[in-house]
Amino acid sequence: MKKNVKALALFSGGLDSALAIKLIKNQGIEVIALNFVSHFFGGKNEKAEAMAKQLGVQLEYVDFSQKHIEMMKNPVYGRGKNMNPCIDCHALMFKFAGELLEKYDADFLISGEVLGQRPMSQNYQALEKVKGLSKLEEVIIRPLSAKLLPPSKPEIDGLVDREQLLDISGRSRKRQIEIAEQMGLVDYPTPAGGCLLTDPGYSKRLKLIEQDGFLEEENSKIFHLLKKGRFFRFAEGRYLFVGRTKEDNDEIVKYKEIGSMFIRGKGVGGPYILGYGELLETEKEFAKNLFSRYCKFKGEQPIEIFLNEKPLHVDIIDKDKTEEEIKKYQITME
Repeated sequence: MKKNVKALALFSGGLDSALAIKLIKNQGIEVIALNFVSHFFGGKNEKAEAMAKQLGVQLEYVDFSQKHIEMMKNPVYGRGKNMNPCIDCHALMFKFAGELLEKYDADFLISGEVLGQRPMSQNYQALEKVKGLSKLEEVIIRPLSAKLLPPSKPEIDGLVDREQLLDISGRSRKRQIEIAEQMGLVDYPTPAGGCLLTDPGYSKRLKLIEQDGFLEEENSKIFHLLKKGRFFRFAEGRYLFVGRTKEDNDEIVKYKEIGSMFIRGKGVGGPYILGYGELLETEKEFAKNLFSRYCKFKGEQPIEIFLNEKPLHVDIIDKDKTEEEIKKYQITME
């Protein structure tokens, strides 16, 4: 006979998911926190690990990036304002978590979703769609809004005391902050969208990649390159990724092997430039001029660069022409 009740929690590391765990854990129920990892959110991070430690729960990372990309191509309930298929995404997380119930000998699933917090993806109909699409209607509890939703099977069966759950709704975080203080939770992250697919600038870039036919797992390194620095698109499958900062340059180097061209300075600091695809000679020339334009000499002096690790001389550039080409090809985050 099973003695200990156990739950698996969808855990971002934020305030809502932390409170959901605390509410269930306060009932003497063991909780294991699952942080879902895609190409656009989640993954090993100090904030999530610090919060899990504060809550006293085991933290596990669940990589569902490949299935997530497949879902993104044709989400049942479409996307939000940007590239975010929130309803389908939440359902997919629950589905993955449901498949882990047996592994962890757990009884039900919880999340920090709040009724009405996000008008499109967390209204009553959306929460029901998530349950239906995940095919786990009977084992999902949203502790922060449970009293505003139909009783779940774990509540009906007496595994969870419904009276100790909450009736929070709407976009305000005031009650959550007050409850966190009462529960002694500290150093929780300020509310912010952790998913890049909700970001208009990033979505603009990713949408072009999708239109070019590159929204596939095998092209996932491109998704990561889009997150940093400057991005230039010449045509389908022909791109430049250009660093703005040392951090950007460090990221670009990580994915150097997927490029057809790599530029760095010789004796002069400047952006790392990664060319992707079969670039035309004019596009390679633009990339060289771009380095000159963005280095400290601003294109006004001859410089030396390495192109695919071979030294190369770059003359003073035509700045007006280069600026026009920048406007033509750059895909900004604005």
